[in-house]
Amino acid sequence: MKIILLCGGASPEREVSKSSSKSIYNALVELNNDVEIIDPALGKHQHKDFNKYFEDDDPSLKISEKNYLETVNLNIFDKVDLVFNGLHGKYGEDGIIQSMLEARNIKQTGSGVLASALAMDKAMSKIIFRHNNVKTADWFLVKKKEFDIDYIKSKIVKEFNYPCVVKPNDGGSTIGLTILESEDQLTDAFDLAFKYSENIIVEDFIDGRELTVGIIDLEPLPVLEIIPKHKIYDYECKYTDGMSEYIVPAKIPNEYKETLQQQALTAYKSIGCSGYGRVDFRVTKNYESFCFEINTLPGMTSHSLIPKMAKAAGIDFNSLIQRIISTAVN
Repeated sequence: MKIILLCGGASPEREVSKSSSKSIYNALVELNNDVEIIDPALGKHQHKDFNKYFEDDDPSLKISEKNYLETVNLNIFDKVDLVFNGLHGKYGEDGIIQSMLEARNIKQTGSGVLASALAMDKAMSKIIFRHNNVKTADWFLVKKKEFDIDYIKSKIVKEFNYPCVVKPNDGGSTIGLTILESEDQLTDAFDLAFKYSENIIVEDFIDGRELTVGIIDLEPLPVLEIIPKHKIYDYECKYTDGMSEYIVPAKIPNEYKETLQQQALTAYKSIGCSGYGRVDFRVTKNYESFCFEINTLPGMTSHSLIPKMAKAAGIDFNSLIQRIISTAVN
């Protein structure tokens, strides 16, 4: 197949995308596809050497989301069989690039425009979860233009108290996230989160275990438990060797594994996701689960969770990539 691999992008998760895309690229080539790498943030100024896409950026590069439309209109997209989306974060998994590709009738991996947009909007997806009887932690949304610190302090105490979580409503990889232990941290937490989004979600902190379920073509993978060195599975724990332990299948009762897989599938279908994805939970000691987000373009790095869950199900990395391709073209 003639496949374009989207890599890099303009979000704060650009480096993570490069790492994922390198693994995807190697698998696509080993599967005998004709692969071209494209970075939508570069517009018409694409690299001539494919290795450059995975290296540190030259400071002279003009990286911008404003280049996306120009990129998708490049002639190289005219005769492509499939676009494999290796992007992460804003402009990559929020429906933006998906809408541009759909407008050109180009097949692509991952969820479509609406599902991608809904999954990226944490507050909206939580509303949908609750409507479909998928439990999620209490929350409220704060818009930058309406920011009132005294109101937020009182609302936290009224709604759920401390500790609580402050994070961008439309970000990923826990970038811009803070766990508030007291109101003294509130100003700094919002200053950080507002660097990445105009809309911030404040959420009750669920004390428990980190469990996640991968889904491929509506088939739940084995439940995986993450045991991070920090209080939560933050950016450092996700992408640094030795900062997290992964147990798959998770050591939980079999009946609960099935319940969690069903909750994951319900959440996934409620948003309208397709192809593949990952549904993340916090689980209390009494096995009460709280779904906090769906990732429609899960990482494919050496630290990533979907490949670990697939391996536990007897699916090696190349076979995983082939199944993702098959869900997109069939």
